[in-house]
Amino acid sequence: MAEARSGRSATLADVARLAGVSAMTVSRVLNDRGNVSDSTRIRVRRAIDQVRYRPNAMARSLVLGRSQTIGVVTFDTAQYGPGSAVLGIERAARERGYGVTITVMERPDHDALRSAVLSLNDRMVDGMVVIAPFTAMAGALRDLGRGTPVVAAEAGHQGEVPIVGIDQGLGARLATRHLLEFGHRTVHHIAGPADWIESRLRSNGWRAELSEHGVTAPPVLDGDWTAKSGYDAGLRLADDGSVTAVFVANDQMALGLLHALHERGVRVPQDVSVVGFDDTPESAFFLPSLTTVRQDFATLGEVAVELLDRLVTDAAYVAEDRLLIDPTLVVRKSAGPPAT
Repeated sequence: MAEARSGRSATLADVARLAGVSAMTVSRVLNDRGNVSDSTRIRVRRAIDQVRYRPNAMARSLVLGRSQTIGVVTFDTAQYGPGSAVLGIERAARERGYGVTITVMERPDHDALRSAVLSLNDRMVDGMVVIAPFTAMAGALRDLGRGTPVVAAEAGHQGEVPIVGIDQGLGARLATRHLLEFGHRTVHHIAGPADWIESRLRSNGWRAELSEHGVTAPPVLDGDWTAKSGYDAGLRLADDGSVTAVFVANDQMALGLLHALHERGVRVPQDVSVVGFDDTPESAFFLPSLTTVRQDFATLGEVAVELLDRLVTDAAYVAEDRLLIDPTLVVRKSAGPPAT
């Protein structure tokens, strides 16, 4: 009985018959309920695998009193960070047996977030992960109702909703420290948009690391995450002969910077060292290959979904306000000591 007879889908009764137990016992094993011995659980699990039984999602929802679906609210999935976070959350959710419904907001503000949350509530999701990297969304998170469990990803510091994030400040400090340890007297910075929380946290980390080394931070050059904005900032930096090291708030802007420096005849890393942030798949193939900060989006997804699952299944569970995942520095060929 590798599959139920005549090609039909296996049923709970097929599992019970093969395992030599009642259908109620199979149901208890599937839903992790009731007093079932370990040997019986093993026998039932083997029977499930043998007949390739897959519980009907709707029937399982009725048993559990849940939809087995989580909602994800995000904005601008074309950006590497939010897009990678969605992918990590979706994979982790499916591994835990949840379906995923994704809502992409048209704009990052209070009303758009509220509308997205109401839409997901109408679909009867068990809980939500809200990717909220904008300062304008922090207040909206505080105003969410208490009915449906919510976990926020990359949402800054606010205590109303538990937050899972990558430690942006630590990542910026790792990048800046790496450049200072080569002997650079200071590190210039191309920042992301001011309304992105991640941009602000990375700038704060850069500034804090410089201060810890007794270095006054030079003026920040503002970018918008695009290679074009990095290119424009790079033309300005290339004209300043005192610049020897640059920390760039994402890899796309670093790509633009590298192009501008090349156009102006400035060598990397011999004349100017560059460190990015994100470790996009393409960054290993920049010329030179980019030293950058890697964000672990797979772990972000796992931690966010695990936390949400606890909130969904245990109404008494009290989550930590903020869980941070450490980034890592990926050392390649774009940074080195200053010219002597």
